[in-house]
Amino acid sequence: MNDQQLLRYSRHILLDELDIEGQEKLLAAHALIIGAGGLGSPAAFYLASAGVGTITLVDDDTVDLTNLQRQILHTTERVGQAKVLSGQQTLTEINPTIKIVALEERVSGERLNELVRSASVVLDCSDNFATRHAVNRACVANRVPLVSGAAIKFDGQISVFDKRDENAPCYSCLFPEDQQFEEVNCGTMGVFAPLVGIIGSMQAAEALKMLAGIGESLTGRLLLLDARTMEWSSIKFARNASCSVCGHAH
Repeated sequence: MNDQQLLRYSRHILLDELDIEGQEKLLAAHALIIGAGGLGSPAAFYLASAGVGTITLVDDDTVDLTNLQRQILHTTERVGQAKVLSGQQTLTEINPTIKIVALEERVSGERLNELVRSASVVLDCSDNFATRHAVNRACVANRVPLVSGAAIKFDGQISVFDKRDENAPCYSCLFPEDQQFEEVNCGTMGVFAPLVGIIGSMQAAEALKMLAGIGESLTGRLLLLDARTMEWSSIKFARNASCSVCGHAH
């Protein structure tokens, strides 16, 4: 690290658990963020400011006026612009010393596998089950840790799925692909603006902890937040031996 970096990241370096060694791990890491909206915005903000060396933003959407109530990566002037390009501009202004890759596409199949394979950690900041399951499958196949968040109305949730440990559960162990879950989106249901900030920031925290090799992750725990009462619930869950995604992956 050069003198500028030592200054920029000094408050991290002062943390005994992180120190220079941990900060260097962040600088060498690559975070893949699926979705540059409500959750992806705060997650990307903190990963960029913390010095994650490469951040890839994936989103095929454009900035809409209705996004600005909560999607803090974007500005009024950028309505109509691709979210990933708007995000790239914001993050580069925060930290011009890191690499921000903007991919304006909806990824699936081998393309998704290829992106996941190149990442140190994946943050699922999408808003639908189809994407979440596709991302989970790619993370299981490539043994890349996944930080998954969701938020709707006043309800948020977050967990970590880390198949570098074969006994850890995957997203499909918790939400099986063959079960029907009601698909709700904030376009019809609404979402409390700071809620996505809280969950997205926690996704960044979990990603940074794993990248730096500190603390204990949310693997095997689902945290649920009711923002009306600001009460957290924690649910423990285990790997499902008959899971269609990771049950037979040995």
